[in-house]
Amino acid sequence: MKNYFNIFLVFFVIIINATSQNSVPNDWFFGNPGEGFNGIALKKAYGEFLKEKKTKTVIVAIIDSGIDIQHEDLSENIWVNPGEIPNNGKDDDKNGYIDDVNGWNFIGGPDGRNVGPDSYEATRIFSSLKYKFDIANPGKLNKTQKKEYDTFIRAKEIVEMEVNKNKAILDQLDAVEKKVMSALNAVEKAIGNKPFDKKTLDSLKLSDNYELMLGKNLASEYLLYPDVKSIEDIKNIIKNEIGQDRTTPMQKLEFSYNPDFDPRETIVKDNYSNVLEKYYGNNDVEGPDPLHGTHVGGTIGAVRNNNIGMDGIAPNVKLMSVRAVPDGDERDKDVANAIRYAVDNGASIINMSFGKGFSPDKNVVDEAVKYAAKKDVLLIHAAGNENENNDEIINFPNATFEKKSGFLCKKQKKAKNWISVGALSYKGGENAPAPFSNYGAKEVDVFAPGMKIYSTLPNNKYASLQGTSMASPVVAGVAATIRSVFPTLTAEQVKESIMKSVTPLNQDVFVPGSKSEKINFSKLSVSGGVINLYKALTYASTMKGKKKIKEIKA
Repeated sequence: MKNYFNIFLVFFVIIINATSQNSVPNDWFFGNPGEGFNGIALKKAYGEFLKEKKTKTVIVAIIDSGIDIQHEDLSENIWVNPGEIPNNGKDDDKNGYIDDVNGWNFIGGPDGRNVGPDSYEATRIFSSLKYKFDIANPGKLNKTQKKEYDTFIRAKEIVEMEVNKNKAILDQLDAVEKKVMSALNAVEKAIGNKPFDKKTLDSLKLSDNYELMLGKNLASEYLLYPDVKSIEDIKNIIKNEIGQDRTTPMQKLEFSYNPDFDPRETIVKDNYSNVLEKYYGNNDVEGPDPLHGTHVGGTIGAVRNNNIGMDGIAPNVKLMSVRAVPDGDERDKDVANAIRYAVDNGASIINMSFGKGFSPDKNVVDEAVKYAAKKDVLLIHAAGNENENNDEIINFPNATFEKKSGFLCKKQKKAKNWISVGALSYKGGENAPAPFSNYGAKEVDVFAPGMKIYSTLPNNKYASLQGTSMASPVVAGVAATIRSVFPTLTAEQVKESIMKSVTPLNQDVFVPGSKSEKINFSKLSVSGGVINLYKALTYASTMKGKKKIKEIKA
């Protein structure tokens, strides 16, 4: 929420920060470590290692919100299903999905509609269990029921807390708007028929009138805006700004934390309770808002050396769009099916820039991860943006397989074809890890650049975004490069080449989310370092491949 009493101080700080960031080049993370930024040595890899190397095409599936497959810097590298004839209404390749030319959409309906907003998993758990446990006596529950009850209580507390928080934000915005409008009305009255200019505002006698003083200060600042000619103009601007600030809390209340909101039944029309159901959705791989997925796709595989936009990391890649992430929490059933679809249709790497705090059907996702491992597919997942320790707070999906009993413990098996990625800042020294990034000496494998990542946006646009969602595709791009140059390496070998070749940062840094607590960077992840493309390729070159080469038809 904006504080309109300090709005220009905030604006000034934003301008200063923007100016500072503008000094950071768009391709800052392509450089060598230690040469201004903690880059991934991409320029060195292309200038020295990859210069004379032949490459094989690698299919990278992007499980996300959708991809703008017509983008000028992506269209050439979009995967095309060789067994499907476009738009003939038939399942030509007999894979169960009609006209899946560029991928599949598991959150779309048979009539072509798509899920946009969806609720959070906590909300869905609260909604599904409230009639069972809302008035339950915990002392009379058996062990299985008690575990389910505890999950319900945790979800209920989150939903109720967030509902109250967002209602409070809206109340505060209403109060701010009322006070600001009253202050501006006081100025308008004091000015009367005089011209609205600096001289008139300076002539106002404030005495002890706090409301008039506030209104004068606001009017003086907004007078600098070229389009402001009257107090009414200022009112309209502020109403619009406060209206924009209302958007997020209103959406949280209407969709995210609304137990009665469920677009699934009316749009997707699958048998949602049947988690083994596979064949539903539609072939719209862009969806209503493909911004997130398009940005991810550009980092991995925007066309290189075409003098358009920016260059992706991988040299020879096809991007498969598998839509499973709405504006809300992804559903386990969709994630599992998205993984299986990608595997069955030739992807050797899957990027998953999403996550959540609950996973009611984790076993279904686990089985899909095991299926991917069996088919030698590498899964790369964003660690999360809550500046939390993933060793202590579970983030889903993850590499740890759930026991049949449903309990997680230290002795459980973990997927060997999984890489969890934390985000690195463009800043060095004690600010090296991104302040929002999750971390974990056991659960996060490696760090990669995840701030001010310049990439593609829908409608032939480009911009810088930040998040572990942006760090994950950096690793996916590196992995795709390795598999392209060394196609006989297995998923586990590719992971090893990445993990064993990181750039170490042997220094104390701020724990993400803290301005005072420090930790050695090496303790933030399993590898203890930052991904390095040049070193990973060099390491991979020493390994003996364990798989046969398959030609990709795309």
